Amino acid sequence: MKKTLLATAIAAATFSGAALAQESNMPTVYGNIQYVLKHTNVDGGGSVVEHADNGSTLGFKHDHEIAPGITGFLKAELEFSADDKATSGGLNDFDEAYIGVKGDSFGQVWVGSDDSTYERAVDKIVNFHEVGTSLGGSYETGEGDLIQYESPSFGGLTLGGAVQVNGDGDARANGKSYPYQLAAVYSADALELAFAMDSNDGNTKYSSSDADVNDENTYGLRATYSMGDLSVTGEYQTRKDVENEYGLIGVYALGANQFSLAYQVVEDDAPGASNGYKEDVVALQALHNLSDNMYVYFEGYLYSSDDAAAYDLEDGAGAGDEQTVASVGAVYYF
Repeated sequence: MKKTLLATAIAAATFSGAALAQESNMPTVYGNIQYVLKHTNVDGGGSVVEHADNGSTLGFKHDHEIAPGITGFLKAELEFSADDKATSGGLNDFDEAYIGVKGDSFGQVWVGSDDSTYERAVDKIVNFHEVGTSLGGSYETGEGDLIQYESPSFGGLTLGGAVQVNGDGDARANGKSYPYQLAAVYSADALELAFAMDSNDGNTKYSSSDADVNDENTYGLRATYSMGDLSVTGEYQTRKDVENEYGLIGVYALGANQFSLAYQVVEDDAPGASNGYKEDVVALQALHNLSDNMYVYFEGYLYSSDDAAAYDLEDGAGAGDEQTVASVGAVYYF
């Protein structure tokens, strides 16, 4: 699941608890259980129905004053599968784990595994939805082994950077590498503009044995305009000889409800027969907050591709160039 909406909700729900925990120097504990029922249909390629965990987590946060105006902080968020007792291994993975220091005068520095600087600045649409479109940018610097920095705001301008430390033991064919990301985000009243780049200098995708595509940089631009309960975001991401991604999303809040409509296009820019192939998706969300700790949602996705066999459910029924996904889900968080 995307983390932006849930992270905001958790932050609001745990604010008073965090203050109490800080007074007693105890960590804040938070978590969620997420379920989704999803139907996927490939035109000419069959269909499947799945009931699944959609990213359940248990987390811990803590901060303390190191010196006047300087705070140390920690966060660890562990994952578990809440849908199948027979195959679940308990807390069997983690999403975020980092430590850092922050201050009003210098911003914040943190080390560990977290959403990357590029992802937070630009790649918003793929992270917005609960199920997700999967059509994100072509940046490859992952979320682990990161040293990140974010500056304080200079008249609305915030600067950020990240370096990933890939050492001798990280199975890189070319030895050590230090991929980096840079970002600038400017906010003025209702408008927010962002630019980011990723050097993609790692020889393989992070935490994967897949061969890297190339060492070309990824560049991304995003603009968000908010008009009361309505916000509109557009984004563009590109990487030479890999792909270009365009996206637009509108989000409207109405009381306890939230509605969104998004459109994304990915153009294949890789040399060869597939050059120029396009894949697009229309995504619709309707979300209702039942309470301060629980919400339900419906999401629908309509995919199409120039590749006649782009979508394959691997059930022997064949593949097709169109796919629809319908999902309903519920999230309880504290």
